[in-house]
Amino acid sequence: MINEEIRDREVRVIGQDGEQLGIMATSAALALAEEKQLDLVKIAPQAKPPVCKIMDYGKYRFEQSKREREMRKNQKVIVIKEVQLSATIEEHDIDVKFRAAEKFLKDGNKVKVSIRFRGRQIAHSEIGLDVMKDFAERCKDVAVMERKPIMEGRNMTMVLAPKPKE
Repeated sequence: MINEEIRDREVRVIGQDGEQLGIMATSAALALAEEKQLDLVKIAPQAKPPVCKIMDYGKYRFEQSKREREMRKNQKVIVIKEVQLSATIEEHDIDVKFRAAEKFLKDGNKVKVSIRFRGRQIAHSEIGLDVMKDFAERCKDVAVMERKPIMEGRNMTMVLAPKPKE
């Protein structure tokens, strides 16, 4: 709440440079703020009496939005990309999948590696586990294993995360 929106009878007032001006009537605090051509802003409504500060509210809101924009610009959204392997994958195919995963990891994304067992392949899930371990071994220079290979129904999945930079 700012200026005339403040309905309390008396408020504790803080000056624009942070010094305590004491408890005074809201009308007196408003007059003091208008005299300095600033706004009276309620910053702690739950206090007894509420705390108000004399400041340039427009400038405060502008600086706050500027800080929020800067924070949004600096944050990195981590996406999980998926690479699908097969229990019977050939050497060249695994190289192609590795290069794709390496590109995702260098971009800062996590990679979910999955193998879907079809038909009778489920009886030999250890073959899929070997493929996963081999793939993780190839990626060890650019990634760390965040989640070990685990079976989920007919699928085996593991998650690789980019290696932290020193």
